[in-house]
Amino acid sequence: MSAADEVLDVVDREDRVVGQAPRGEVYARGLLHRCAFVQARDAQGRIFVHRRTASKLVFPSHYDMFVGGVLGAGESYAEAALREAEEELGVRGLAQPTPLFTFLYEGPGGAWWSSVYEVRCELPVAPQASEVDWHTYLTQEELDRRVDDGGWAWVPDGLEAYRRLRAHRESRL
Repeated sequence: MSAADEVLDVVDREDRVVGQAPRGEVYARGLLHRCAFVQARDAQGRIFVHRRTASKLVFPSHYDMFVGGVLGAGESYAEAALREAEEELGVRGLAQPTPLFTFLYEGPGGAWWSSVYEVRCELPVAPQASEVDWHTYLTQEELDRRVDDGGWAWVPDGLEAYRRLRAHRESRL
């Protein structure tokens, strides 16, 4: 089965499931669906950053500071967060990511409900070659500089999630 054939839950503007459709149809018709975003930090607190492969259906060859992806039909945000983090980082036995907040992303690429998580990954990573073209760990300051200088093409939904995460953390201080 190709990625375009994977069945996703279609949701409404209140994040309630209203049907199901193949991923390719969801993207082509701009149907609302669900995604999980996981910020992974290493033992030193640095953030996992990667460039997506050129073969990705959405935002190919863009940089991202989250691992994650769409939820399959019937999958919870928490289940997807753990599955996607383990798949993209290439690890097993990762702790369940901690949920932070959920928001409706509306921007380049379409619209989808986005649930943001964080996880500590002290395991050696072996990123999934079909998802990750290049990776590194950046300190918070290094990442903020890369985001603010505009030199890297960031995935728009990840960039929005990151900006909201910074505001979320600042509001808790």
